[in-house]
Amino acid sequence: MLDFISQFHPVIQALFATLFTWGVTALGAASVFTTRRVNQKLLDVALGFAGGVMLAASFFSLLLPAITLSETMNVPRWLPAVAGFLFGAGAMRIIDLILPHLHIRAPIEEAEGLKTTWERSLLLILAITLHNLPEGLAVGVAFGGAVAGIEGATVAGAIALAIGIGLQNFPEGIAVAMPLRREGLSPLRSFWYGQLSAVVEPVAGVLGAAAVLLMRPILPYALAFAAGAMIFVVVEEVIPTASREGSGDIATTGVIIGFAVMTLLDVALG
Repeated sequence: MLDFISQFHPVIQALFATLFTWGVTALGAASVFTTRRVNQKLLDVALGFAGGVMLAASFFSLLLPAITLSETMNVPRWLPAVAGFLFGAGAMRIIDLILPHLHIRAPIEEAEGLKTTWERSLLLILAITLHNLPEGLAVGVAFGGAVAGIEGATVAGAIALAIGIGLQNFPEGIAVAMPLRREGLSPLRSFWYGQLSAVVEPVAGVLGAAAVLLMRPILPYALAFAAGAMIFVVVEEVIPTASREGSGDIATTGVIIGFAVMTLLDVALG
C-alpha cells in the first residue's frame, strides 16, 4: 500500500488522504438514517477520543518534525516550532472571533463570532467546518513535508496522521448530523449537512501540500502552524463539548485512549 501511494505526487497523496477523512465524516453522518438519537455518554467518550487523537497528532506528526527540520536551518532550533504554533493558534482565534458559529449542544444564545440571524443548523455546520479546517491542513502539510526526507516526516507518518484524523472524524460526523435530525431536518438533509462540514478538508489538504512544496523554507513553520491550529480547536471546542453535560471523567478517558491510539499509529506506521 505504501509503495502504491508513494508513486503519486504529494499533492495527489494529500487529496486522496483528505478524501478518506471526508468519507469517514460522511460515514458518521450516515447514522441519521438508522436512528434519531445516539447515547450521549458514548458520544462524549468519542469526542474525547477525537481530542486525544488531535493532541497526539499535533506533537508526533507536526511539532516533532518541525523541530527536526529546524536543525538544518540558520535559525534558533526552537523558533519555527514556537512561532508557527503561536501563529496557527492565533489565526484560529481570529477566525473564531469573526465567523458566526455555534458549538454542539450549546444554546443559541452562546453563538460566537459576528452577530447574525442565521439559523441554528447553519451555525452548527460552520462550527464543525471551522474544526475541520486545521485537520485537512495538517494532513496536507504532512504529505508535503514527507518530500523533504527529514526524520519524522515520512509518507508512512502522513498516512498514520490521515488514519488518525479519519478515526476521530467518525464521531464528528455523528455530532453534527444528529442534532440536525433531532431539530426536525429529514435524514437526507441531516446527512448532507453533516458530510458537508468536512468538504473543507480536501481543499485545505491540497493547499497545505502545495504551499510547502512551492515554499520549502516555510515547511517547519507550516507544520507548527497546523499543530497550533489543531490544539486550539481541541482546547476551545472538542474537550469542552465532550465535558458539557457533566461527562468530564468519560471525556478524559476518551482523550487518553485517543492519544494512545494515535501514538501507536504514528510509531507503528511512521
